[in-house]
Formats: sequence, C-alpha cells, structure tokens
Amino acid sequence: MASIKLLKKEINYVLGDLIEQVYHWEASSKKLNSEEGTKLIDKCIQVYDELIELVNDKEVAAKKEHFNKIKSYLNEKTEGIQKEIESLPS
Repeated sequence: MASIKLLKKEINYVLGDLIEQVYHWEASSKKLNSEEGTKLIDKCIQVYDELIELVNDKEVAAKKEHFNKIKSYLNEKTEGIQKEIESLPS
C-alpha cells in the first residue's frame, strides 16, 4: 500500500461510486428515495465508517498485513453491495 491517504481515497471513491449507482437506479426506475435505495446507501455509509475506523487505528503492530486485510474487506463488502444493486428491479 503506497500510503494511508491513497487507501482512504480509494475507499471514498469505491463507496461513492456505489452510492452514485443507487441514485442512478432510482432516477432511471422513477423510484426516488426508495426504501431499497436508502438501505443500500446506508449500508455503503456503514462500510465506509468501519473502514475509516480501521485505517485510523494506531494500535496496529503489523501495518502492512493490517492494510491488506482492510483492502480485502473493502473488496468483499463492495462486491456484495454491487450484487445487491444489480439485483434491484428495473
């Protein structure tokens, strides 16, 4: 991992992109402020908060291993959210 700053930017970008996809789905399906969309956006925000808390943890001994786990967790969670977005009715 090049830096903590880049990891935070990647977390922000990936989860922001997922939120944008939800907004796009709501607009294209004419279901603005839908319950499904709100739940997915809340899930994205929850994952973001969890990841930023992990990144900011100063008590970690093996930093490289810790950041690799964060990256894996980010990929795992975003893949799950992406599948949920793709399964939304059109």
